[in-house]
Amino acid sequence: MLDAHELFVDSGPLRIWTERIGDASRPAVLMVMGSAAQGVSCPDALVGRLLERGVSVIRYDHRDTGRSGAVDFDAHPYTIGDMARDCLAVLDGHGLDSAHVAGASLGGMLAQWLGVHAPDRVRSLTLLSSSPMNHDPGPAWARARAGEPADPDDLPPPAPAFLAHLAAGLPPGVESDLALFRVFNGPVRPFDEPAARAMLELAQSRATDPAAAANHHRAVWLEDPTLLVPLTSITAPTSVVHGDQDPVNPLAHGEALAAAIPGAELHVVPGMGHALTSPGLPEEVADLIRL
Repeated sequence: MLDAHELFVDSGPLRIWTERIGDASRPAVLMVMGSAAQGVSCPDALVGRLLERGVSVIRYDHRDTGRSGAVDFDAHPYTIGDMARDCLAVLDGHGLDSAHVAGASLGGMLAQWLGVHAPDRVRSLTLLSSSPMNHDPGPAWARARAGEPADPDDLPPPAPAFLAHLAAGLPPGVESDLALFRVFNGPVRPFDEPAARAMLELAQSRATDPAAAANHHRAVWLEDPTLLVPLTSITAPTSVVHGDQDPVNPLAHGEALAAAIPGAELHVVPGMGHALTSPGLPEEVADLIRL
């Protein structure tokens, strides 16, 4: 069991649940998880390995997830940039001028936003299973769903298995989420179903408004001019960590990220999909997080 200090911080009118794990006198790594994901989706094994590397770790629940505040999206729509500003509120709440930032999937886009718009707050960036924040996935998704050929000039769409899961329209709940994470895991590395189920059951038990997490998918498609700033402006030391079996953001997305950010290092993890649900994978990825 990890020794954690819980703290609610304010981000505008919202209360954001956070926890800091480890010695607060050590530099912090802010873990920014993906769309609809709570802080508890960051595996304890990954956190434990980071503690061994000499840092503390902050996990938090995005707005509209877990124990953080929920938003009436129709009345108050928000963007990826707004979600990134929650990250700054987390740092402020913990009294931190800066932190190492590691973001997964959508969290990687929030991390890019911080690297562009708040460079003084970012000691380093690690972008996990993500995609360039200034890339519009809409056309590629539309062509894939219509069965049309991909545009060779665009980044590739998600794998058919992921699109098929979305099209199946399974009822919300742990079983549906478990099926999604099985797709996320990919076909190469073993899927740790008991660990994934335990995480999903914990997330369900602590969600104040489980349906609110779907707002993230709406936020992703809202126009946000703050995303259009070139990634060449990022100055933080950056590592891009990407699996070669990612069914959501195929490897070309990670390659494009690494090519766009000056000096970025690309680490391709064989057999990794879009989630850390295979035995030993959280520790392997923790060793690749830039400190």
